[in-house]
Amino acid sequence: MRRLLLPAAALSMLTGGCVAKTALDVVTLPVKATSQAIDWTTTSQSEADRNAGRKARKEREKAAKECRKHGGPDCTRYEDDGRR
Repeated sequence: MRRLLLPAAALSMLTGGCVAKTALDVVTLPVKATSQAIDWTTTSQSEADRNAGRKARKEREKAAKECRKHGGPDCTRYEDDGRR
């Protein structure tokens, strides 16, 4: 009987942390999933700024291309001025 008591006690102590960690993961899963879904559906201010800058740059590039295509007198005004 003593042979089984020591390994059983050691096993319960070793797996206790694993069970508690798993229980914590299961409990916090809905919160993590909800926050991830909200993050996917919203746009932060930095993302909005980045997207607006990208759109403006593409519009400048398109205008410069059209200007060069039609032989406009001053197509350099559409070039990127190097600001970042």
